[in-house]
Amino acid sequence: MFRQLFDPVSSTYTYLLACDRSREAVLIDPVMEQRERDLALLGELRLAPRWLLDTHVHADHVTSVSKLKQALPPGAQPTIGVGLACEADGYEYPLIDGERLVFGDEHLEVIATPGHTPGSMSFLWRDRIFTGDALLIGGCGRTDFQGGDPGQLYDAITQRLFTLPGETLVYPGHDYRGRRVSCIAEERETNPRLAGKTREEFVVLMGALNLPRPKLIDIAVPANKQAGAIIQG
Repeated sequence: MFRQLFDPVSSTYTYLLACDRSREAVLIDPVMEQRERDLALLGELRLAPRWLLDTHVHADHVTSVSKLKQALPPGAQPTIGVGLACEADGYEYPLIDGERLVFGDEHLEVIATPGHTPGSMSFLWRDRIFTGDALLIGGCGRTDFQGGDPGQLYDAITQRLFTLPGETLVYPGHDYRGRRVSCIAEERETNPRLAGKTREEFVVLMGALNLPRPKLIDIAVPANKQAGAIIQG
């Protein structure tokens, strides 16, 4: 079972995966403003969340992982997790590279993809990879704040993600043009920030982007260090 959900304000994709037999589920990158939608969908599909995960500490929206856990029916015991290197005290489970997160008969493989932030993680499930802000469709995450490092990001994408089979589906954390999915071969061959670029060229390109500061960064980052638990309501 698989759903791709969208928050139009932050252009964030949230992903719901579930084991058909056990009904255990995973939510990746849920958004605070969409928690009622997500709770309703879990109830409608009769799913029991096993993992509530963030790919990294977000700067453009507040995560709902803590609020979702609080709102679930008695007896539901999901674990909220984020990358160990995020140093986010509000999460129960620090994710490390290479581990498997089991839900029913299914599992996610955790792949460290630092560079956008030091603790950024991607999640491989069956024939698809959830890349957060590391690899986007026709782009990649910025590296100019939160300890970002363009050299690290280049290495993570080219050595960890681009070595996956070309037909692996790429589901990003955001898209601002309505695109839903790509694949490793397409990004490896056509992504304008990466295709044909040396590491040095990529570092120079990323250093010259001159992007505006995220509007919610001063609210989102402190809240997300606590898994969204400090937000009222």
